Amino acid sequence: MSIITLITDFGNKDQFVAQMKGEIYSNNLESRVVDISHNISPFNIMEAAYIIENSYKSFPENTVHIIDVDSEKNEQKKHIIVKLDNHFFVTSDNGVMSILSQNINFQEIYEISILSELRPIESSLKTFTKVACHLSMGGKPEIVGKKINNLRNIKNLKPFVNSENTQIISSIIYIDHFGNVVTNIKKSFFDKIGKGRKFEISARNYKFNQIYSSYSDIINFNLTEDKRSDEGKALIIFNTNNYLQISIYKSNPDNVGTAATLLGLKIYDSVSVIFNS
Repeated sequence: MSIITLITDFGNKDQFVAQMKGEIYSNNLESRVVDISHNISPFNIMEAAYIIENSYKSFPENTVHIIDVDSEKNEQKKHIIVKLDNHFFVTSDNGVMSILSQNINFQEIYEISILSELRPIESSLKTFTKVACHLSMGGKPEIVGKKINNLRNIKNLKPFVNSENTQIISSIIYIDHFGNVVTNIKKSFFDKIGKGRKFEISARNYKFNQIYSSYSDIINFNLTEDKRSDEGKALIIFNTNNYLQISIYKSNPDNVGTAATLLGLKIYDSVSVIFNS
């Protein structure tokens, strides 16, 4: 059975997710549709890229992934198929695949050439589902598109490093359900630039000079439970996806608070790392 996954910024209130699934089943009744997320912030390609990068590998090869975020077709945004890591991604050339291909090399890119007569406002939903079903049934991408060589180049996707390799300036790319704040610094990149040096991480007025291996490492187990005050403490870890993350121990938006709310951080804010020279 073929698998088609969905990542959108449609939310769950309106009819769009149902329309997309209806189109898929109308074209391939045997497919299995998996919802990865429909709660991407509107038009936020950074969130979409983070979610797909850290979920697609859980699916078998030849899975088709529809990413319908900021996908209205125009002169700057083609509709594309990208084959990457033996998976197919059907999306817009709006930067989401440029972000993904920073860490994983793409194999092939195709500009989708079918259904060009559709109005731009409806084209992504109908085009993406038609193409995804074609691919899920073993169809070749060259039948529905023409091969191209490059993705749209989006600037400021990578962390900035100064010429002395003493500072990294990163961006916040994702805030998860627990309010954890994820930057675009991967552990391998941090280690490459830092070379084991001491450091200071700054986010607004908050500074950190330690990275924990797990959330519980912040607990002082030498103290009895009645004398601990760990909930609400801020800490830095590399999360399960190996991205540098700012967290609040046992965060809860309803009482303790979160890294996003307590530190006043939001998407695209800067987080800097200074290494001792």
